[in-house]
This record gives sequence, structure tokens and C-alpha cells, in this order.
Amino acid sequence: MTEIQVGLTGLGALLALLSLRIPVGVALIGVSFVGIWVLVGQRVALSILTSTPYAFTAHWTLSSVPMFLLMGYFCFHAGLTKNLFDAARVWLAKLPGGLAVASIFGAAGFAAVTGSSVACAAAMGRIAVPEMMRNRYDASLATGTVAAAGTIGALIPPSILMILYGIFVEVPISQLFLGGVSAGILTAAGYVAVVTIRVKLNPELAPPYEGRASFTERMIALRDTWPLLLILLGVFGGLFSGAFTATEAGGIGALLSFLVAALKRVLTWESIKNAVIETLITTSALLIIAVGAAMLTRFLALSGTTQFLSEVVLGFGADPLVIMTMIALMYLVIGMFLEPIGAMLLTLPVIMPILIGLDYSLIWFGVVLTKFLEIGMITPPIGINVFVIKGVVGDLASTTTIFRGIMWFLVADIVVVGLLMGFPDIILYLPNLMKD
Repeated sequence: MTEIQVGLTGLGALLALLSLRIPVGVALIGVSFVGIWVLVGQRVALSILTSTPYAFTAHWTLSSVPMFLLMGYFCFHAGLTKNLFDAARVWLAKLPGGLAVASIFGAAGFAAVTGSSVACAAAMGRIAVPEMMRNRYDASLATGTVAAAGTIGALIPPSILMILYGIFVEVPISQLFLGGVSAGILTAAGYVAVVTIRVKLNPELAPPYEGRASFTERMIALRDTWPLLLILLGVFGGLFSGAFTATEAGGIGALLSFLVAALKRVLTWESIKNAVIETLITTSALLIIAVGAAMLTRFLALSGTTQFLSEVVLGFGADPLVIMTMIALMYLVIGMFLEPIGAMLLTLPVIMPILIGLDYSLIWFGVVLTKFLEIGMITPPIGINVFVIKGVVGDLASTTTIFRGIMWFLVADIVVVGLLMGFPDIILYLPNLMKD
């Protein structure tokens, strides 16, 4: 068996293990270790197995991941994010589908302190869905809106997906964050358009909001958002002004969220403990997958598989747009079955040589890739956000009802992806300003 055959066999074995529901991190590490053993022997394989975890996890930039996670969990457990939805509800409730629109804006704001699609969907599901159901909103509209809005969590910084992508392909994380801002805003605008158009065409989906808020109540609701706005201003103001790096921004964000929650007297020992424990669990899971991806990269490089696959794809002479369309479809399919981080780190070792050969901007692709993976979070049969919402709302809506609701938002996602691929400057405009 040639080295390339060993590499291809390893990829096949990896897909087989994943189809058997073996955890992504375990499958990556196991296949890579055995493959390296076959290629270069037991001693080298053991050496790589023992050195790679430290070499990857000791990466300075990687420390921003648990810090941003801790920031988000502090804000969530201290209840700092609920005020954002309340303010959006008061100001936007009179619009067609106003509560649904408010949930989209609330999700966008929550995304800016969590960077997690699942966390965003879970939090907004608890807050927004019951409010919409009390106001006789159609169940598919209410649940579908929140499930889709949760995907904004990975686009608007700080995005955990973008941090890991930046580390893996060695591009500036701050530029990825800036590119994600445009994509996130465009996605939110698309979702708002879907809600507005659907309710205009069928007013029964969202009866007019019967409450009435005075100007004073509106200003009070807006005032109550100051804790979250202060955290965001401190983190992103410093990050994008160049005062500190993305890594430092994570630590500052965690500190600010702790101090603000303490000043508001909403921080308890229980909430601190829960935030720390959830941060440790989530970080550990991410690192296992990331270490496995780093080992897979070494295995495929030693076997020459990545270069071989790149030459095969580029050798067809297909139009770059066709190749990108094929990559997009691949990620959409993979996203149906794997969680985003696992899907990204599993495929990057194979995809990167192709992208480099096509001379695509890695900043642009990082944002587009994040969008691809987040679409997978709401597509059947395994749309993770859909099942998160189902777990939150219980008997208020069936899984089928939620999937029916997100179909309208998938149309908006297709339009957004088309714009991002057809007009790369939508993503690259802000990063290029930063470079200048």
C-alpha cells in the first residue's frame, strides 16, 4: 500500500467511525495515530501523540476561547442578556411580527457576548418564545425565528468558530471578527425581512401587539441595557482600535462581565460556579477536537494526501465558482450531521490546499465557512438548534413545527450566501480598512 493509499484509507475509516456516532475528537485522534504508526512507525506515532496536545493547546491565542466563553456564561447566568430583548421588545413590538423581530435583535446582541450558536438559541428560546406564544404568535414562526436567529451567534464576534479557524490557518482573528460583523448584520437583516414579509402576507401569524409602552418606559428599557453595552464597548472598542489583541480582549471581556454583574448585585456564588464549570466543560470538548484535527493534519501531510487531493480537484480545471459551490454543498451536507467545530476542523486539512491553489482570501473564506456551518445548525435531519429549541419549549411546539418554521429562513440564508460569494467585498471591506 502506497502512502497516499494509507491516507485515503484513513479518511475512509474516519468517515466510517463518524457514521457509527463515535465522538469526533476520539475518531480524529485514533485514525491519525494509527495512520502515522503505519507510515513511520510506533515510536514516531507515540511521539506525535504526546507532543501534539501540548504544542497545540499551548498556543497563546487559544487562551481567548475559554475567556470569551466565560464572559458569555457570566452574562447569561447573571441575567444581563434578558434586558437586551426587553428593550428590543418595547421599541419594536408595534412592527409587523415585532416580537419576532425583537428576538432577532436580541439574538444578535446575545451573540456579541457568547460566540456560540447553541447558547444563543437556548437563551433566546427561554426568553422570547414564551413571550411570543403568550401573544398568540404562530408556533412555527415563534420557534423557527429563534432557532434561525441563534445562528447569528457564530458570525458576530466574538465567534469561537472564527477563533479556532484563525488559529488553524494562521490568519488575524481581529480581521475575521470584522468580516463577521458584515455577514452577521446581513444575516439579521435577511431574517427580519423574512418575518416582516410573512406577517404582511398573513397577519394571522403574528397578531398586533396589544401592549403600549410610553416614551419613559422605552427609555428605561434602553437604560437597562447599559451593562451589556459597557462590556461590548470595552471589549470591541479596545480590540478594533488596536489597544489590545484578540487574546487580551477575551480576558478583559471576562473581567468586565464579572465586575458589571457584581456592581449590579446579580452575581451569586452559584452563578459563578456554574459559569466556571460550563466554561471548563465546553473548553475541554473543543480542545480534544482541535488536537485531533492537528494530528489529522500531520497524518495527511506525511502521507501526501492533502497535496494529492488538491491536485486532483484543481486538475479538473473547473471554474473556481464551481469548485466553491461544491465546497459549499459539502459543508451544508456535513453540517446536517456534525456539530460546526468538528465539521470545520475535520475538513480544513483537506480544503486548505485547494483554497490556496485557487488564491482565495482566507479571511473571506473563514467567514463564508462559518456561515455554511451555521446553516447546517438548522437543516434537517439533525439541526442542532432545532432540538435545542425543542428542549427549551417542551410541548409548546413539535420538532416538525420548528423545522417547518426555519424553512423560510433557509431561503434568506441562500440569498445571503449568494451575496457573500458573489461580492466578497461585503466581508473584506472592514478588514481591509483595518489593514490600511
